[in-house]
This record gives sequence, C-alpha cells and structure tokens, in this order.
Amino acid sequence: MNERGEISKINLQERLTTFKEVSRGFNAAECLKEAARCLQCTKAPCSKGCPAGIDVKEFIRLIKEKKYTESLAKIREANSLPAVCGRVCPQEEQCQAACVLAKRLDPIQIGYLERFVADIEIESHALLPQAKAVSGKKVAVIGSGPAGLTCAADLAKSGLEVYLFEALHKPGGVLVYGIPEFRLPKKIVDHEVKYLQSLGVNVERNAVIGRTYTLDDLRQKGFKAFFVGVGAGLPQFLNVPGENLNGVYSANEFLTRINLMKGYCFPEYDTPVKAGKRVGVFGAGNVAFDSARCALRLGARDIFIIYRRTLDEMPARHEEIENAREEGIKFHLLSSPKEIYSDNNGSVKGVICIKNELGRPDSSGRRSPVPIAGSEFGIELDTIVVAIGTNANPLLISQITGLKLNKRGYIEVNDEMQTSVEDIFAAGDIVSGSATVISAIAQARLAAKAIAKYLK
Repeated sequence: MNERGEISKINLQERLTTFKEVSRGFNAAECLKEAARCLQCTKAPCSKGCPAGIDVKEFIRLIKEKKYTESLAKIREANSLPAVCGRVCPQEEQCQAACVLAKRLDPIQIGYLERFVADIEIESHALLPQAKAVSGKKVAVIGSGPAGLTCAADLAKSGLEVYLFEALHKPGGVLVYGIPEFRLPKKIVDHEVKYLQSLGVNVERNAVIGRTYTLDDLRQKGFKAFFVGVGAGLPQFLNVPGENLNGVYSANEFLTRINLMKGYCFPEYDTPVKAGKRVGVFGAGNVAFDSARCALRLGARDIFIIYRRTLDEMPARHEEIENAREEGIKFHLLSSPKEIYSDNNGSVKGVICIKNELGRPDSSGRRSPVPIAGSEFGIELDTIVVAIGTNANPLLISQITGLKLNKRGYIEVNDEMQTSVEDIFAAGDIVSGSATVISAIAQARLAAKAIAKYLK
C-alpha cells in the first residue's frame, strides 16, 4: 500500500504476460495501520451494509489486537468464503459505502482486511475443523458455486449429512470457471472447498443432476431435502447477423476454456482458444473486463470494450476498469453492434456498429441507449466475446415436476428460499438472476436455516 492508501500491484509488464494475481493485498503492517483507522462505531453501519451480515466492527477490533485467527472465526460465523469475498465482493457499494468515514474521507478497506486474515490461514496451512457428528438425514446440494458452498457449510455445521454435487471436474462453480486467476487464484477456491470437507461435506464431481442422477434417483438413495444453487449459466447473445461465425465466443465458453480447461496451455492441453490480435468484447460488467484482460494475456494487442452506454453506466467494479485501462484495454463507448462480418473462410473479420445517445432511464435506472441514424462505423476484429449477461439454464429445472418459475425463467421461492416443491430450496443466481457473490451467500444462509428447520 502506498502513501495514498492504494493497494500495490504486480509489475505492469508481468501483468501483460502472466495470469498471476494482480493485487498484492495488505501485508501485516498495512493491515494493522488500516484497521487502526476504524472508529468502532456504536451502530456499526458497515455490518448493515453487508448482505451476509458479517460483524465487521468486531472482526476489525480483533485485527487491531492481532488476534487474526479469532478475527477469521468471527467472519466465518456469517461467511464461509472469506478469502473469496475479500477479493471479488463489491465492498465499495456495500459495507464500505456504509462506513461512517466514507462521508468525508476514504472508507475503511474492509475487503482487504478480510482477505488478509483469510490468507493467513491459507499460507500457514493451519489445521481445519474436524467433521461434526451427523444426524443421518441426507441433504443434496446441487451446484458448488458461492450459494452451494455456503449452504453446504451451514448445513454441515447444523449436523446434517451433506453431499455437494458438481457437474464439472472441479468444484467452485463460477468461482473457478468464470473468474480469472489474476483476480481469484484457484488455490483460494481449493482451500475454501477443503474447509467444507473438513466440516464433513461430501463432494461428488462430474455429477450432472438431471442427467447423471435425477432428483427421484437421489430420493431413492435417501436424500430428504435438496438445495438448488446451479447459477445462471445460459449465455445471452447479441441477436445480430454473423453471430455464428468462427471466432465468436460467449463469455461463458471463452472463460471456461481458459480458466478450467487450460486453453491457454494449448497444445499441451487439447483445448484451443483462438484469441487473435484484435479482440472485441461486448458488455461492460466484470465478466466483460475479465474476458478482455484474459485476451490480453493470451497475446492479443488491440482489445476493445464495446459498450452501448458511457463510462458512468458501466456495471463493472471501478477497480477492474482501472486495471484494464492500465493494461491498455481500449473503449468504444455509446456503440451497439449491427452486424458481424466475415472473411472468405467464414471467420470473423469485423463488426459494424452504430453510435448511440442516452435517452430516459430504463428499469435498471440507467439511461437507455438510442441509436443515431446514419452513424454506422466498422471495427476490424478477428475474435469477438459476447459478455452481455446470462439466463437460467433449463437443464435441471425443466425436469422438476411442479417447480414454479417466474417470467424470466428463474425459480420462484418464498421468504425462506423454499420452492413450490416442498423438499426443494434454492438460492443465488438461479433465483435472482446474475448478482454478486455475497448476495448469493446471504440467500444460501437463509436456505440452509430453512432446510434444517424443515428436516426437524
């Protein structure tokens, strides 16, 4: 951390060619200095700003006393994924936005304090908790993203026999296939999974529920309740001519090939990823910036974020936007695609866009883009990544008889995250649509509490 309180990062040249984590985080001296700034407010509005309800005031007080293990234990009372959330949660919009100091000064950097105490455990290879005695009542947790990991941990702590089913070969869901190494190292997610296993959670990989097993299969195996946390993994597309050309990826495919299937190691690993010299990424959320910065590390040198609104409306974290700018990512703002065109071999050659102006706010509160007639222009590209959002994947939910969905195809739940099918509960993006890790955690904790109550 420099004199201005900014977090140090690895060398820029190293960032351009490796997938190493960019942010260095706090060292011990920086952590204690930052914790000392906390006013220990009586009402602690920071905790109210955290969707999971972490006792921020108390965990920072314990840091001040150098009681790092106790501080981490305090965080884990509300959040089983502290090393993850310390890195990827939008604290600037939640706990830090509620910090009293934010009114006139810089807020406490709560996320980096959380990351520091969580990383101490990882680096020291500290002993993890032993599995608790179980009641014999079996619960199936489907999906091992933030919601599934959280629900599984809370259920295990309550003494239930928990099985976590993951469709892919590595648990972690979007944390491993969607977020790049330079933002969230895989070893961090691996540690959080090991923590779950130390609580007694059984992890089964390569299990596609709805294909490998149906829910009725699992009921016959003795499962008494189910938690669905499969996220929202069905990509949205632009719906413009040329979107089926070679060289057009959904962000889901692009990031999964890179993060989980080691496409960046081709031909050592047989998962090629074509990232040419000129890459266009449509969208301006964290996923779009992750895709653009991955393309840079794969050798692309002209990379464009193409966004239909302005910088002020971008949903990505400010920190990620700044990192992308430092790394040389370029922006085409107020621009929407009209057509993707090809070369003679059926591969992407470029895109025709049209300029926009901003009109009235839409349902999201952001001003709507309005095309300007006659403002079309072209951008030459050899790779396009579409990162404009996701929808609910129907693979599992379409097979559950009696399961009610809303108009957008997401699962309907009551206040206790219980679905229309009595023994099925759900939380995370499959309920709310694409949202933050910490909001998924908050919902999953409600669901775990309700499942434990239901099984009593």
